[in-house]
Amino acid sequence: MQLKIYNSLTAEKEIFKPILDGNVGMYVCGPTVYSNVHLGNVRTFLSFDFIYRSLMHLGYKVRYVRNITDAGHLTDDGNVDNDRFVKQTRLEKLEPMEIVQKYTVDFHKVLEMFNLLPPNIEPTATGHIVEQIELTQKLIERGFAYESNGSVYFDVLEYNKRGLNYGELSKRNIEELFANTRDLDGQGEKKNPQDFALWKKASPAHIMRWNSPWGEGFPGWHLECTAMSTKYLGETFDIHGGGMDLKFPHHECEIAQGKACNDAAPVNYWMHANMLTMNSQRMSKSTGNYILPMQLVTGDNDFFEKPFHPTIVRFCFLQAHYRSVLDISNDAMMASEKGFVRLMEAVKVLNAITPNDEKQSGFSLAEWKNKCYEALTDDFNSPILIAHLFEAVKYIFALNDDKETVSTQDLEDLKTTLNAFIFDVLGLQAVEENNNEKLDQTLKVLIELRNQARKSKNFELSDQIRDKLLAEGIELKDGRDGTSYVLN
Repeated sequence: MQLKIYNSLTAEKEIFKPILDGNVGMYVCGPTVYSNVHLGNVRTFLSFDFIYRSLMHLGYKVRYVRNITDAGHLTDDGNVDNDRFVKQTRLEKLEPMEIVQKYTVDFHKVLEMFNLLPPNIEPTATGHIVEQIELTQKLIERGFAYESNGSVYFDVLEYNKRGLNYGELSKRNIEELFANTRDLDGQGEKKNPQDFALWKKASPAHIMRWNSPWGEGFPGWHLECTAMSTKYLGETFDIHGGGMDLKFPHHECEIAQGKACNDAAPVNYWMHANMLTMNSQRMSKSTGNYILPMQLVTGDNDFFEKPFHPTIVRFCFLQAHYRSVLDISNDAMMASEKGFVRLMEAVKVLNAITPNDEKQSGFSLAEWKNKCYEALTDDFNSPILIAHLFEAVKYIFALNDDKETVSTQDLEDLKTTLNAFIFDVLGLQAVEENNNEKLDQTLKVLIELRNQARKSKNFELSDQIRDKLLAEGIELKDGRDGTSYVLN
């Protein structure tokens, strides 16, 4: 089957044609490591992990590059307005690179927890200063950039005068951009308000600074991705991914930098993952509708009734297409857990089934596999793929109840295919049963039965439940807030 990818640049699904047959170069914008990675970030990186796994499953050799942004406008007196690195260094009273190391480690731990595969290359912005300076020099030489008071800016108006189109990805009109943009960053240094920084002059207070032909300074945010993606994937590569929020201005600027430097579009297929909401509202610290990944996993939050294993969170996320808004809620997580448990039960049951092909089966394995691959190759449609997997689950339980038949060859093929989709493509993991959690749920049921007996004045049954639990070392304690238990 031909793989189709939705290209954000053309706003259409296109047949995927890699530059080098059988190979894929994919770049995904990574985190800015000044704080803990949030669930919206996890959703984006998990989406591209699924895409990465899918490409490999379909037989492609993938070079996956995902950067780390570790260069901030860091000063020792905090004079740079709205700089997140600065605020965090002052808040935690740590050196800049301590902040970088702390939150890079956190980022890796969280992604490993959700079973994301590491990229093939993970370059850092600070490790590619030379390349960024060289790109800036090239843009100046070609007339697309200018130096102003020790800073260098990309000339957007000049770019458009040469027949190029700044705004092509985000579908923005350049005249409207100029009319609606004020110069909040350049402080009069820019020719045009929409011009963006390639290199910024460092004030005497700046901590992170590098020598350049224009004096000491630091690179612009957009430049780093162009420098690193082209270094490891070439002047034009196959796929560039990231969150929807990066489409403008970040990815728009990358396109402009690439075309201005190399006279060629830097990327053939732009892919963007949509946002994550919680309880149908945007996640925001200011509104309190906010939760960190670890809080969802540990249960240390006020939004969910219980903790959820990371693989169940992953399963929940994959039930929405990467281009759709994903809304998480307590009900959605509970439903995902129920579905995941049934999926894992089917895997166990399938391993114990023996062939029985006495009659014709009503389930066509070939048709089922075809539908699964149709979903996978249709812009990586994970929810449709999962729906097809549950068709196989229904068939597996019918086999277990002797209501269906399967040949030896089909049984082995079904095992191989189902395991590949569940564990290799979706990246789910088998979860060991949590006996403590099961005990807690069982005791809650018994406590509720005892409460009902007391309400109906069936004190004999109520006392019997209490006494039998006490004999097993479980003491019930009645209080104003209800009944709790203590293990003796």
